[in-house]
Formats: sequence, C-alpha cells, structure tokens
Amino acid sequence: MFDLRRWLLRTAIVCFCSIHLAQAQSTDENALQRYTAQGQKALASGRYEEAERAFEKIRELEPGMAEVHANLGAIYFQERKFDKAVPALRQAIKLNPHLVKSATLLAISLSELGRYSEALPGLEKGFHGSSDSEVKRMCGLQLERAYTGTQRHNKAMEVAIELNRLYPEDPEILYHTGRLFGNFAFLTMQTLAQVAPGSVWRHQAAAEAFESQGSYDLAVREYRTVLELGPGRPGIHFRLGRTLLKRSQQAHSTEDANEAAKEFGRELELDPTNANAAYELADMHRDAGEFEEARQLFEQALKYYPDFEDAHLGLAAAFIAQQRMQDALPHLKKAIALNADNEVSWYRLSQAQMALGNTAEQQKAFAEFQRLRTQKSSQQEAARELFSRSEVTKQKLDSTVPQ
Repeated sequence: MFDLRRWLLRTAIVCFCSIHLAQAQSTDENALQRYTAQGQKALASGRYEEAERAFEKIRELEPGMAEVHANLGAIYFQERKFDKAVPALRQAIKLNPHLVKSATLLAISLSELGRYSEALPGLEKGFHGSSDSEVKRMCGLQLERAYTGTQRHNKAMEVAIELNRLYPEDPEILYHTGRLFGNFAFLTMQTLAQVAPGSVWRHQAAAEAFESQGSYDLAVREYRTVLELGPGRPGIHFRLGRTLLKRSQQAHSTEDANEAAKEFGRELELDPTNANAAYELADMHRDAGEFEEARQLFEQALKYYPDFEDAHLGLAAAFIAQQRMQDALPHLKKAIALNADNEVSWYRLSQAQMALGNTAEQQKAFAEFQRLRTQKSSQQEAARELFSRSEVTKQKLDSTVPQ
C-alpha cells in the first residue's frame, strides 16, 4: 500500500481553508476548528484511526463538503477499509467530479473488493491517462488483477508487458509479470489439452513439463510418444537425450547414458546443424577421455553457433587435455568475451597460461577466478536453478580445483 500521508495533508489543508470560509454559516465553529486541527495533526503523524474519528465528526458537521468525504475516503483506503472507502469516495466525486485522485482511489478500492467490472473504467483511465508515475503503477497492478478476475487474460498480459517496460527494475512488477506469464502459460496448455488431447503438441508440452519438474520417467514416455506420432520431428531426439542423460546422472545408470548418446546421434542425423546435440555428445566423449571425437563435435557445434559459450569452454578443455594450450587460448578468451563472470573460463585460462609459462597472465586469470568464486552467492545459484532450465549441460570446474 502506498503512503497517502502527503496527499492527505494537502487535501486536509484545502479542507481546513474551505471550512474556515464556511464558518459564518456553521452552527459549531469551535467544534469544526477542533476536529480539523485534530485531523491534521493525526494525519501528520500517521495516526489514521484518530484522523478517521476526527473527519467523521467533520462530515457530520459539513456533509456537503467534497474535500471532507475525499479525506475520509482516503483514510479508509489507507486503513484497508475498502468497504467504507467506496461510499465516501463516491460522495466526494458526486459533490466535486474534478477530484481525480479520489476517482483513482475509488477504482482501486472496488478492485480490492473484487468488484472488477465496476473498477475497470477508473483503472483504465488511471493507467493509460495519468502522468503521475505512482498512480500509473498502482492502477496497472490493479488492472492486471481486474482483467484476470474477469477472465480477460490477454488484456492482463498487455498491461504486464507495458508495466515491465515502464518499471523494468521494480521487484513487485517483475513478480506479478512472472506470475501472470506463468498463469497464462498454464491456461494455454490447459486449452491445448482440451482441444487436442491426442496431438503431438499436447504430448510435447507434457514431456517438457515433466522434464522441468524432474519427473524423468514420465517425460521419457511422453517424448517417445511424440516420436511415434512424428518420427522426423526436429529437436525431440535431443530433448529425449537430455532427459535420459539427467536420469542417468540421477540414478547412476550407464544404460540411460548410452541411450542418451544414441538419441543425440539420431538428432544429428536428422539435423546436423543442431549445435546443442553436437555439444552434448561432444561433452560425453570428453568425459570419457575421447578427446579427438569431442574436438570434432565441439567444432561442429561452433560452426552453427559461433557464440556458444559452453562449446568454446568444452573445446578448450579438450585441447588442454591434449596439451594443445595454444589452441585452447582463443576459445577461452572468446568465452570470457561472451561472459566475463564465469569462473570456469578464468580457471581454465589460468591452467593454459601456466602450462605455457606465462606466469603474469596465469596469476591474473587465477586472481579473477578467486574473486568470482568468493563473491558467488549460493542463494543466487539456487535461484538460477529454480527459475531457469538450462538447455544444455553447463561446463563445471574439475573436482581437483582448490577450494
């Protein structure tokens, strides 16, 4: 909830001035002055319950003053008493249709009460028409909620994209955008399951969902169903291979690992330009000590995807294993140019420079490796694993690296 105190104080001053001008007609001038002073003082210190009581008394004495209702409605809003805020704000607008902030608070209050259809016109006006950044932000967030509540998911997505553009580093905006995209994806997949339950697309969606959840047995079954329905479908042998590889690592299964290698090979037979499949097969050969086979496949991956960071690192590792340090250097430097924050690149560069006798360069690379290793946050690493699915096996430090 945003802080209304400054706006309330400004409106309260206007209210006080209006009351002062009207005092000649008032039946209780002293009471008006007392309650107004109490209300202003309470607002200034954020004591909203006390301010509420004061302005309720003022409303009894001056029921025809729009600013009194506007203040009271804003106080109710700040206290999250939206059921009380709505009638107070409606009365303020009825008495003075030019109270723009009151109209905005009314729309947000209606949305908070789940009265989305009533809230939409005001929220749309606030989001699309206001020049006030905070008003636009709040109306946008509530507009996402109202569109979702009225099953207008496409409109909610449009608002989310616009909010992301306007507030690219706002944590709350980013959270709600991610949640909306996730919800939209779920609803889309749900519709797919309803309209085409036996289609290749439904089975592929299910396979990818199971894979992302770590349900590898179910994912393997669905990917194989996809291949039965479309034997030449591009990318599926690769995805099946990736799932089998992850299952082999989880269960320490040599059989699954061998099957994964076969699937990567089948993918390359169908599509030699699939850099991911070439990379995975290359890395399996490198792990098995088959460095020449690994080199050829890493180079195949880079032929079709020259900026493939992990392929450059894998090829460099194969060259280092073959004592071809000079050949490894350009690939390590390219990997660093693509991503200077990868500690693996700096460590392997330090290895190559040490083998070449370049002491100063080796020390520089190792110092950068140590710096990155020290600052790496385990929480950030966990978040990356939680929110992103790597398309390929990432290059990692060797087990012999000093801790």
